[in-house]
Amino acid sequence: MPQPLAALVEEVASLLQQSRRRVVFAESCTAGLVAASFARVPGISEFLCGSAVVYRLDTKARWLGISEELLANPGPVSDAVARAMAIGVLARTPEADLAASITGHLGPDAPSDQDGLIFIGIARRDPEATQGVTVYVYEDHLPSGNFAVPEFREFTLREQRQWLAVERVLTYLRSTLSNLLDP
Repeated sequence: MPQPLAALVEEVASLLQQSRRRVVFAESCTAGLVAASFARVPGISEFLCGSAVVYRLDTKARWLGISEELLANPGPVSDAVARAMAIGVLARTPEADLAASITGHLGPDAPSDQDGLIFIGIARRDPEATQGVTVYVYEDHLPSGNFAVPEFREFTLREQRQWLAVERVLTYLRSTLSNLLDP
């Protein structure tokens, strides 16, 4: 794991512990890297429920209950699918309080309008919400050239984007947990 992420992982793990919240992930383009980044934290099993690596469309549909219609239109790289992934994995993990999802196209050979495009969904159980869940979705475009972070230089562009996508998920999760601790 690139060194800049290690401190962020520790911070999110600490926030999970302080808030007494458990998290589950639904990962597509990161293929489990978000959850795997927590494996270095001793005792994280108390707060990390797991991760559904749902790389293929059929897996998204079968494991998370995402409709084939949604996967066809607007498609897997979309706000709607990131939202459905977060809701789906949270619904299937009763012990989790929060879910984070990520879907995107990190290349190579991505359509030009999707190259580096990611969507991150953060869902949390919320008894005051209409459906019992509050969901936020974030859209981001990852850079197409080599990054300025020295620790990323050894990686291919695709790997750089994967690690940057992990960083973005952790950043949004950190923000959500911080808001829960300090409303």
